[in-house]
Amino acid sequence: MSVAACRTKRVFDFLGSLLGMVVFSPAYLAIYCLIKWEDGGPAIFKQERIGYGGKPFTLYKFRSMTVQSESDGKPALCQKNDKRLTKIGGFLREHHLDELPQLWNILKGEMSFVGPRPERKFFVDKITAINPNYELLYQLRPGVFSPATLYNGYTDTMEKMLERLRMDLKYMRERSLWLDCKIIFLTVSSILTGKKF
Repeated sequence: MSVAACRTKRVFDFLGSLLGMVVFSPAYLAIYCLIKWEDGGPAIFKQERIGYGGKPFTLYKFRSMTVQSESDGKPALCQKNDKRLTKIGGFLREHHLDELPQLWNILKGEMSFVGPRPERKFFVDKITAINPNYELLYQLRPGVFSPATLYNGYTDTMEKMLERLRMDLKYMRERSLWLDCKIIFLTVSSILTGKKF
């Protein structure tokens, strides 16, 4: 992707995230109230992820799991029908509404609409130990949408993580503004038609 295309992508990310936060502000308020109503815990979930340049940043989501979901201190992948999911959280995940706070990450320049999904260092180390090429992804801002999420779904096993890496590396080689638009369109269409990732 050319320098001009990269700059255009950043402008699109900034304006799109700003517009999205305004448009979805009623949804933000409704989801916040529902999460607080269910168990009284914090509505926003914060977690350190590894992003652009291999640097850590704080990723924001609406909390979809119980407050004590990782009380033992050991990072764990969320499985399908995970018992740690709250009722509201299960609905949010199913419809990808838990991702809405990441518009703030995009606005700040920590993420992009399209790019490899950011991962925790614990899992980055495990993946890199098997395939060091993971570090090539540090050249890109992580994204909310990605081909891997669209075609590979949520990564709840190491096998799926390695397949996601393969797809992310392919995206890195082929990325363009047209491809980004296509991924956004197909992902949003899939969500609106009820496709399960």
